[in-house]
Amino acid sequence: MTGHEGRDIVVGIDPVSDWHLPLAWAADEAQRRGLSLRLVLAVPPQHEARRADGTPGRAAARRAGADRLEQARRWACDRHPDASVRGDLVDGFPAPAVGAAAEGARMVVLGSRHLSRTAEVFSAGSTIVPVCAQARCPVVVVGEAEHVSGEPTCVVVGVDGAASAAAAPAFAFEEADLRGADLRVVCVWQPPMFILDDEEAALKAQRILLSENTAGLSGKYPDVHVTHEIVTGQPAEELARAAEHALAVVVGRRGHGGHTGMRLGSVVHGLLRRSHCPVIIVPTD
Repeated sequence: MTGHEGRDIVVGIDPVSDWHLPLAWAADEAQRRGLSLRLVLAVPPQHEARRADGTPGRAAARRAGADRLEQARRWACDRHPDASVRGDLVDGFPAPAVGAAAEGARMVVLGSRHLSRTAEVFSAGSTIVPVCAQARCPVVVVGEAEHVSGEPTCVVVGVDGAASAAAAPAFAFEEADLRGADLRVVCVWQPPMFILDDEEAALKAQRILLSENTAGLSGKYPDVHVTHEIVTGQPAEELARAAEHALAVVVGRRGHGGHTGMRLGSVVHGLLRRSHCPVIIVPTD
């Protein structure tokens, strides 16, 4: 394990958007890891106006939420009959509800509405940014299905060579090993504004850092075929391009303090908008 020993995979079930893709990803991952699934659907506060049939609005919302949650639970059980799946209907906004459920979880899986950065940060119903910024376990955002048709299949992890960013490569190695997939370790180098005397020396230093940061992990997961790549450009764009046909792209989250939308950093925000595969955000701590 990579430091997160929870026994549940928490899945946020959206009361409006389709939940099949994130739940399918989470159910398959739980099966691979031998973990249980916990489905969480939050019923936000609302005015107690009565519906046309005389039913209080909140009661109707809770009943609809309970029905949707049970539908999702049964679907997950049909996908993996031996899975342990439970559903929790909670009162409140989605982000705090899922965030509370994430305490002690192995990971959290959310669906993406592909909102703009502003909408994700400031929408009252936004879940992805607050949960990704605050969760102490990896958060998986599934906006599109993973690509399993490519040969060989691979997981992509973005690294910057810093020792503090070791959590993302560790999780990526584990994920690739579980899936029998290759691992592409990608460092995106942004040339400084001034001209370097020896650009090749700078790139060589990056390659050395990459090798040093993954050497121990390669020994721990000897069956994982690893490649190291250094590309030049804008990190989010290049990582999304590298992961175009990947099972998932893994990145670290090192931000602290400030508004939750700022803690993720521009790379994670950019990947959430651009990536065509699941994005896994791993906290450094």
